[in-house]
Amino acid sequence: MSRRCELTGKGPMTGNNVSHAKNRTRRRFLPNLNDVTLQSEILGRGVKLRISASALRSVDHRGGLDAFLAKAKDDELSTNALKVKKEIAKAASAA
Repeated sequence: MSRRCELTGKGPMTGNNVSHAKNRTRRRFLPNLNDVTLQSEILGRGVKLRISASALRSVDHRGGLDAFLAKAKDDELSTNALKVKKEIAKAASAA
């Protein structure tokens, strides 16, 4: 499983550990990923995603998974999230 947020595309970054003596060694900053089940009101079911903690706050701020995916760019979403976005759009247009 890759260390990448399925909604925002956030992934590992690199930097330096800097000791008191200013010795620099390379390190990785990993995103804070969590396995969550988000409820879709339009689909009427839960969707399991692996997203970052900041993405979870963004989903809450925008008013749920459906609203978040409606505004999200397709190139940032994973294939799983893109599939859910298309299902939601299809169900919303049918209703």
